[in-house]
Amino acid sequence: MRHARQQRVKAGTEIFSPGKPAQNLYLLISGTLRVQKLAESGREMVLYRVHAGESCILTTACLLAHEDYAATGIAETDLEVMAIPQAVFDELVATSEAFRGLIFKAYSRRITDLLTVIEEVAFRRVDLRLAAKLIDLAGDGDDVRATHQDLAIELGTAREVVSRQLQDFQRRGWLALSRGILTITNRDALARFAQSANSISV
Repeated sequence: MRHARQQRVKAGTEIFSPGKPAQNLYLLISGTLRVQKLAESGREMVLYRVHAGESCILTTACLLAHEDYAATGIAETDLEVMAIPQAVFDELVATSEAFRGLIFKAYSRRITDLLTVIEEVAFRRVDLRLAAKLIDLAGDGDDVRATHQDLAIELGTAREVVSRQLQDFQRRGWLALSRGILTITNRDALARFAQSANSISV
């Protein structure tokens, strides 16, 4: 693509931050980008992740509106990206039906994902969301390599709340806790709890 630049970014690099202008649309070739928001209270929350073959909805919105970022983007892994400058992005949106279709399809899909996040935070209890997140992060295995603070950021809650719930899960025999790693010991029970609408939070 004309004027697009392929770049490699190290894990942990801050790609964008609040108040900074969007200058490029980043199309991920490989790796994962994490987008998170810091509230005035100091609490952080992961909004979504961008994976290979995807673009960042926040960047798209900022480029379309010529506005600054309102959240932070961090390379969760090493990234390989294709950077399309603002001027080229504007030209493609104006002249290429295929490009517009690609951009707005991705935009619509991510908006749906964000609405799901809002619904989860607003209407679903933290203990249920934590159980579901542990199952998701463990994948096909039993271990989750994350600190209590990492999980708190994932869920948009306080570390103390996560610690209390994890200790409760351990008391129930669903989880074993150690420094930097959590091991699921009863996946079926944890999964049933995550899907329950009537479980009692401790």
